[in-house]
Amino acid sequence: MRQIASDNYFQQFCAMPLIHVIIPAYNEEKSIAHVIAAIPAGLVQEVIVVNNNSSDQTAAVASAAGATVLDAPIPGYGNACLTGIAYAAAKPVPTRPDIIVFLDGDFSDFPEEMPYLLQPILAGQADMVIGSRALGQRESGSMMPQQIFGNWLATTLLRWLYGASFTDLGPFRAIRFSTLQQLGMRDRNYGWTVEMQAKAAKQKIRYAEVPVSYRRRIGVSKVSGTVKGSVMAGYKIILTIFKYL
Repeated sequence: MRQIASDNYFQQFCAMPLIHVIIPAYNEEKSIAHVIAAIPAGLVQEVIVVNNNSSDQTAAVASAAGATVLDAPIPGYGNACLTGIAYAAAKPVPTRPDIIVFLDGDFSDFPEEMPYLLQPILAGQADMVIGSRALGQRESGSMMPQQIFGNWLATTLLRWLYGASFTDLGPFRAIRFSTLQQLGMRDRNYGWTVEMQAKAAKQKIRYAEVPVSYRRRIGVSKVSGTVKGSVMAGYKIILTIFKYL
């Protein structure tokens, strides 16, 4: 993981807008508390864990760690994200977030690097920031070969078809809430991340990428850990790219 220089780095965030974190989680009882604990103290106002039909104690562990826990009983990564967005949108205006950060619940991302994702937005340089594992430091074995190839293929198609210069479909990302609502997200499973990026490119949203670190997740991936999951995810990602062209 990249080293954050000093505590002074965080001083620029003293007068920050409201920031909420949405963490979709399916059977992440062994990792979710680590994820929540690693989010820099005082940086965000609310951590929202969306329990996506887990059969373990994910919800209880997340609640004990201080997160707001929502239930999304219908399986699907995008469905969990949409549940978190609907919760944020229903808040009274003074407490509605200005920025949403999406983060996985398996502890493969480094929540400590969240300030890097927020910086281009807070500086007025971007409205959406993707944490790029391709540009950052990846632990050996943290991404399966099919993931690396799939990211390359998807980002290449986004460049050819949309003129977008992405290097990754990484789940660790930050976006202005008003921009997120403007995108009108719809996908309820594997196409979620690429839908956001395709729509952002099509709507001329200002975006940026920053390098992020990545490590081997706690537990087994529900997508890249199985042949079926990899094939289904790859098919849906390609389908989504052409769907919004």
